[in-house]
Amino acid sequence: EVPKNETKNLKFKTKNFVLTGSLKSMSREQAKEKIRSLGGEISESVSKNTSYVIAGNASGSKLEKAKKLGVKIIAEKEFLKVIGG
Repeated sequence: EVPKNETKNLKFKTKNFVLTGSLKSMSREQAKEKIRSLGGEISESVSKNTSYVIAGNASGSKLEKAKKLGVKIIAEKEFLKVIGG
């Protein structure tokens, strides 16, 4: 764990994320905390302002909406690479 007062890597600053489906390697809460720790924002619904949708198993309507809106979809494996997990 990085102490809160240390400079953080904010690679997700200005990015909005939506989680859909279930993740194998971590809970949704853990994923949300990781995104927030890197400067990202979490949204519960997909919109044109969504930067990325992280798609786990059994992804549903959020995934379909992301495809329609042309939002970048990231699989769990790719997400783990990006966050260094």
